[in-house]
Formats: sequence, C-alpha cells, structure tokens
Amino acid sequence: MTQVTVREAVISDIPQLKTLMLTYIVDFYQYRQPEDEKLNALIHELLEQKVGIQFVAETEEGALVGFATLYFSFSTLRAAKIAVMNDLFVVEAERGHGAAAKLFAACKGYAARHDYAKITWETAPENLRAQAFYDKMGGDRGHWLTYSVIPTSGMGD
Repeated sequence: MTQVTVREAVISDIPQLKTLMLTYIVDFYQYRQPEDEKLNALIHELLEQKVGIQFVAETEEGALVGFATLYFSFSTLRAAKIAVMNDLFVVEAERGHGAAAKLFAACKGYAARHDYAKITWETAPENLRAQAFYDKMGGDRGHWLTYSVIPTSGMGD
C-alpha cells in the first residue's frame, strides 16, 4: 500500500495532473478528449482558486495518483456559498487504500475553513463503487433530479 499526501495542486503538477484528468475523462468516463488548450485553461483557472480549487494525492515518490475538484457556487435557498465537488478520482491501482478518503477530507476541510454551507456532488447511477464510498463518507443522497442542456446561440434568441 502506497502512502499518499493530499495537498492543493500547484503549477509544477500540471503535466501529471493533466495526465490524470485525461485518464478520468477519456478512460474512466469514456468522454471525448478535450482540446488541449481548453484543458490547460481549465487547470490554470483552478490554480488561481477564484472559481474553484484542485487537490492532488501524491505518493512519497512524487507521483500523483488522484485528484479532487471543488467549484465555488451559491445556494439561493441557503443564502450562502456552496462548493460543488465535480471530480474525485483515484487511479485504479491506488483505490481502496485511503487516497479517496484523504481527498474527500481535504475538500470537506477546505469548505469548513472557508465558511461554505455545504458540499454537493453527483455521480453516475452505475458507479456503485463511488456511491458506496460516498455513503461511507457520510454523504446524504439527494432527492433532486439533475438536468442539463447544451446552450446554443442563434438568430432571434
């Protein structure tokens, strides 16, 4: 079992973090690979910590084996800031050894230190391993349905 330390991502993490994010996006969720400049822009935006923050799980040897992303938002119902945990990913070889729990704790600790009212997240219905993990972490399954739409612009909108 590899010991990992969780910390905020820094600029020197970009090459490894980008590889992890691509593994998450393309291999794990089987989405198409984002354009390189868009992924770079997202990582840099998160490093500025204005719209969100990323945490990384690092081995003693300096290898990044996981990451978690919080995006900052608001809840009108709570009239307060909330954090949206959009990602929590650990490479297959390191799952079940505590890296995910440390990443989750880092997100929770950050939200507490910065007076966020709550952290929300979602996971795919078929991702039963993640659901079991979130149940174990004390997460409450919500009763809200998630919708999405792809915005389009057109004449006369």
